Amino acid sequence: MALRGLASPETARQGNWYGIVGMTVAIITTLCLIGTSSLWMIALGIASGGAIGAVVARNIKMTALPQLVAAFHSLVGLAAVLVASAAFLSPGDYGIAQAGVIQLSSLIEMGLGVAIGAITFSGSLVAFAKLQGLVSGRPLIFKFQHQFNLVLGLIIALCVLLLIFTQSPLAYWGVVSVSFVLGFLLILPIGGADMPVVVSMLNSYSGWAAAATGFTLENPLLIITGALVGSSGAILSYIMCKGMNRSIINVILGGFGNDAGATASGSAVGDRSVKIGSAEDAGFVLKNASSVVIVPGYGMAVAQAQHALREMADHLKKAGVQVRYAIHPVAGRMPGHMNVLLAEANVPYDEVLELEEINRDFAQTDVAFVIGANDVTNPAAHTDPSSPIYGMPILDVEKAKTVLFVKRSMASGYAGVENELFFRSNTMMLFGDAKQMCEQIVKALES
Repeated sequence: MALRGLASPETARQGNWYGIVGMTVAIITTLCLIGTSSLWMIALGIASGGAIGAVVARNIKMTALPQLVAAFHSLVGLAAVLVASAAFLSPGDYGIAQAGVIQLSSLIEMGLGVAIGAITFSGSLVAFAKLQGLVSGRPLIFKFQHQFNLVLGLIIALCVLLLIFTQSPLAYWGVVSVSFVLGFLLILPIGGADMPVVVSMLNSYSGWAAAATGFTLENPLLIITGALVGSSGAILSYIMCKGMNRSIINVILGGFGNDAGATASGSAVGDRSVKIGSAEDAGFVLKNASSVVIVPGYGMAVAQAQHALREMADHLKKAGVQVRYAIHPVAGRMPGHMNVLLAEANVPYDEVLELEEINRDFAQTDVAFVIGANDVTNPAAHTDPSSPIYGMPILDVEKAKTVLFVKRSMASGYAGVENELFFRSNTMMLFGDAKQMCEQIVKALES
């Protein structure tokens, strides 16, 4: 019920409540069944973890949601490793051993679960560091990287086999340590432009890690919920890959995101000129339009411009202008990032449309207002076979009669490719902070 509720912005709040209720029932049921004398320790853990979670949730900025999600994924992976380690060290307490010998099925589940959990933990830490700016968002690549990762994968497989047939502590800790290293190396070569897919994939990994923990604990509910999260995350990752013209196999292997190559292969712009406008110019164009489609991107999130943007849209609607929002599947730094920001600003859900729903309407749109989005509007995806983003589905904003493009500078987007849209005859560039620009446009509309 929680997953179904989270499938739509209109029912997302209800879905969260279902998740809270379900988790509460699960915890209470577990405490009633286990018959432990250490309830005070469990209560202390719940209280401290709950307090930390509450403080983080209340103080987190909407722009920091992607790194928060990545950090939470790392905790799920770490929990899987800790549970598997406890079961390996004290199998009798988990009912998975006879005379100190762990069942074969439990060893298989334990080996796979701890490998997935460790990769999820370290990979999520790298994703968090990249999103937070602690590590460069550019791909960190070294020679023979894929071959080295393959060797590490074979070592993990060998250690799992040794664990299954010998129950060797050395083999178990070998799986843990090498998997931690592999998690780092899988995510380090992925650039900032591809973080939405990475966050989605790590979500899937965390689900499978939880399912593996369910096998170790012989808990059917944990197996089912973990499998639901894992499979839904994998499906979402596939959808995201289609939205970025990526291969799902490359995502799993950590073999994409070469921003350096993207920069080099973008079309040369020379000394072509662009049309630069002011907030007053934009206000005049917008007020005289009959239809406006707003395309938000990460630049809007960084500037926290969603509230000013909604105020601008409200002014236009009062003037009889039809206003809608176009969301690209990979806009922002995580799936649904733009939807969350717009929902925070109380933008009506029925005005927010996905790429497939809105793309055909741009040709009949008077003004496309692009605010902080770049790669997802670049016509090079259709016209330049040499471009790294060629074939990627984009929002066809260039088909609108007028394009107003809010951006700080002429810098390229995360893919490192110059946006051909800047130089189109129907494009007017509005340079400046996204929030300040929207506020200035609102003043222009009022006057």
